[in-house]
Amino acid sequence: MTANVGGRSTFAIRDLHVSVAGHEILRGVDLEVRSGEVHALMGPNGSGKSTLAHALMGRSDYHVTRGSVTIDGAELLDKPTWRRAQLGLFLAMQYPVEVPGVPLAALLGAARGADLTAAIRHEAAALGVRDELLARGVNDEFSGGEKKRAETVQLAVLEPKFAVLDEIDSGLDVDALRDVARRVYALARERSVGVLAITHYARVLEELRPDRVHVFLGGRIVRSGGPELADELERTGYETIAAELGIDELVVEVGGAPPDPFGDPTIGANPLGDPLA
Repeated sequence: MTANVGGRSTFAIRDLHVSVAGHEILRGVDLEVRSGEVHALMGPNGSGKSTLAHALMGRSDYHVTRGSVTIDGAELLDKPTWRRAQLGLFLAMQYPVEVPGVPLAALLGAARGADLTAAIRHEAAALGVRDELLARGVNDEFSGGEKKRAETVQLAVLEPKFAVLDEIDSGLDVDALRDVARRVYALARERSVGVLAITHYARVLEELRPDRVHVFLGGRIVRSGGPELADELERTGYETIAAELGIDELVVEVGGAPPDPFGDPTIGANPLGDPLA
């Protein structure tokens, strides 16, 4: 059990195995992230990266067959999604959910039990989110870039202990990518948010400046190193590393497609809680 030491929290994944529709996707994932650290998890499409993100947040049709996921020694796997969020875990999904009729201030205010309008406006201005969008329902008719900016506003306002960012660079132009990545990096350094950024492109790492980079192939982490590992991947590609390690299977997700985040209504970027509790 890893506890909070000296005010620093630890997010630990140990020997995590997950099956989807009877097919094993995650095959023993081990990873540890501490407060203020930025970790990048890089792998090709279909390697299991998005499965990991949704399994960590508790998607009900993803079945954990072995392993442990903890924050400061508290087990998450036996808890519902909303409780995992309360304990400090945030998921920014690759395809953020639209919530028509519920403005961002109402959503985050309900999550924190406070009026967060001022904080939301401050973060929105810093990230280039227009006031017009704040008046709409969350992500309602937002562009891809606007959704990712709005997700980052949520992250900044909620201040979780750990943030899992699933393809945060997906759908972003150069300017949006820079703004979002720089804000995430600042949250890690200034507010000690631990970050696990899942991606298959090295370009986002130029702004995120990760402390550690992990290569994800065939449903598990096969190699870890410093930021230079991302540069190596850019030069050689995943297949070269797989060949060096004797790995035959790079893709494990059924059909190689990302999971459908709309399949379970309890899964959102930041659940507010169990309305029946």
